Amino acid sequence: MRSRTPLRHTVLRAVPALVAVTLVAPLVPTAATAATDPLQQTLSASEPTVTDHKAFDDGHIDIGPRWQDGKWTLQVHSGVSPDAEWRAASDAVLHVSDAARQAVPDDPTYDFLHTEPGTEVSVIPQTQQSGVVWVGWNTQDPAAMEVMRDGVTMSLHGVQGPGDLVVYLQSGSLGAPQVLWDSAAQLPQDLFVDVNSHTHANWVFTKPGVYLVDMEIRATLRDGSTVTDTEPVRFAVGDATSPDAAFAARWTGKSASPTPTPTAAAAASGSGLSDAGVLGIGVGAGVLVLVLVVVVIGAARGARARRRARAAAPAGGSDA
Repeated sequence: MRSRTPLRHTVLRAVPALVAVTLVAPLVPTAATAATDPLQQTLSASEPTVTDHKAFDDGHIDIGPRWQDGKWTLQVHSGVSPDAEWRAASDAVLHVSDAARQAVPDDPTYDFLHTEPGTEVSVIPQTQQSGVVWVGWNTQDPAAMEVMRDGVTMSLHGVQGPGDLVVYLQSGSLGAPQVLWDSAAQLPQDLFVDVNSHTHANWVFTKPGVYLVDMEIRATLRDGSTVTDTEPVRFAVGDATSPDAAFAARWTGKSASPTPTPTAAAAASGSGLSDAGVLGIGVGAGVLVLVLVVVVIGAARGARARRRARAAAPAGGSDA
């Protein structure tokens, strides 16, 4: 059974329209969005759950909880009401085209991406961009809102793929990034989302390929019971990555980065050091103490030997 001790517990309340920031220096907003705010949406109870496989390489996508026939499930929501649809996570692939490729700027603000400046990464931006699938989450299914007591906890349990995934929010061109999930850090990581919320964030994939993002959505219902569902959400990153490969991929329970980077390890401990870092320091300190003891003992023995030699030497003899 997987551990449920989170790296951090981030409380995310309803977020107003946020300006996405592209990974270029200086920071600038992306292209203008539609005249109406796409974050101000209302879902219909009549939106169907369809069962066909579909790959999305553009348009509005949300991940969220669905309550149907007394069952709680994590699903993928596509489109805008009244033409919106829901799908099981296994029936959807989010295809991130090469239009999402950007170079990491030479700016310490983006050190949390664990990627060298100038390296190209794939970015699903916080604000909708033409030609790039727009991925967020919502807790707006009318039936789910009716049974939830307050909100949901969305947890990242792991990322299986060729690189790392970092999900973060950034408000405007001057706001500091708020990292929500980081696959290079200790997992799982929890994010609390209020009922009737709709949020989009920046999703950064460090390498092209197929990614399975293992996510859990759990909630306490009005009757006091707890419901949960954990599913891998499928991403095909890059034009050369086939959505069919993402459909065929199977979750094996392995994280993309089983060994956290130093930055992630420091964040994981909350004290600037991971358990491995503390152990490393402890071992290093022990070795240093042992070396000092050997040096001191050797110096003492050498001094005694020189005193004996001087005492035994004839007058005018050399010092041994």
